[in-house]
Amino acid sequence: MLNEHWILPDGIDEVLPPEAERLEAKRRELLDLYQAWGYDYVIPPFVEFLDSLLTGTGSDLDLKTFKLTDQLSGRLLGVRADITPQAARIDAHHIRSDGPNRLCYLGTVLHTRSDAFATTRSPLQIGAELYGHAGVESDIEILRLMMETLRRTGNQELYLDLGHVGVFRGLARQAGLDRLQESALFDALQRKARPEIGELLDSFGIEEAPARMLMQLSELNGEEALTRAAQTLQDAALAVCQALDYLREMAAQIAHWLPEVPVHFDLAELRGYHFHTGVVFAAFVPGSGKEIARGGRYDEIGRVFGRARPATGFSADLKTLMRHGQPGPEAPACDVYAPWDRDPALQQQIETLRAAGRRVICALPGQVGGAREMGCAEQLVREQGGWRLQKL
Repeated sequence: MLNEHWILPDGIDEVLPPEAERLEAKRRELLDLYQAWGYDYVIPPFVEFLDSLLTGTGSDLDLKTFKLTDQLSGRLLGVRADITPQAARIDAHHIRSDGPNRLCYLGTVLHTRSDAFATTRSPLQIGAELYGHAGVESDIEILRLMMETLRRTGNQELYLDLGHVGVFRGLARQAGLDRLQESALFDALQRKARPEIGELLDSFGIEEAPARMLMQLSELNGEEALTRAAQTLQDAALAVCQALDYLREMAAQIAHWLPEVPVHFDLAELRGYHFHTGVVFAAFVPGSGKEIARGGRYDEIGRVFGRARPATGFSADLKTLMRHGQPGPEAPACDVYAPWDRDPALQQQIETLRAAGRRVICALPGQVGGAREMGCAEQLVREQGGWRLQKL
């Protein structure tokens, strides 16, 4: 009978040496980066009560979340599919500050199905969140930190996709769409299905001006989208105009802080529509049709935890970033091989080397393979008066 005990579920992966060592080294580097920017590290629980875990996130996250019953309380638990809501809970409930608060995190999340963000169902989610500031400046800080994260993981040829959920949301309100109509039109816009969009708008029986603007929304993408939007959406409600002004200010700030990064606007791009409240952004690399990092504004998610706060942040799957990034130069082999010997002088030499950051592998009696087979570049050899390093 075929032994299949080693087979993992679809979409569940494991990281083996030496990739695991590189991943861990990058994890430490990025957390140090975030700390240097003033972000405090938090470790939220892997499992929470479901009603707390899904608060304010919409149905998308609900469908991604594994659910189980707590044997102690009888309540329904959820295995986290996104750390962002957990960070919002920590800011709202545990950190009682009225000023800006910066949090960062890195941990495994679990999805019931793979999505466009990561091919794995167990991403290693890394991210940063900024609470307590409602201006463009905090969005820009998060965006800059996201881009620096991508550069640190070897992703150099990047471009940004920028949108604002307030454009579609404002036009839907102006047209008087109910929840079902808005949901149907949202789905068609995500697929850029223009014939279907036209049929839906005709069936809704709304006024000509809002219908025309909603119809043209799917075409407002590209580098000049904001310029064309000024004419196309000139009859839009105040909320839409404010969203467009916000995007213009974002574009000006990006041109100053990230002048080398191409920006593509898409006013019909509504990723995270049920979660985000303002600007949304995503980073892409050539040759990949999927974003490798994303973020945006999600104000007032902390209301249900007792504190409604402005909020903006980004997240990414560290495994995906490392897979798409260009690897750095391979470090030369520097492991040290030590023989099996009780000599106190040898043990002191081993401790000294390890304290200095060297990796020392001790031989085991009767083992197969020696220093070269273990990948060591040097070995400790006995000489008169002590032990010395000898290159292989």
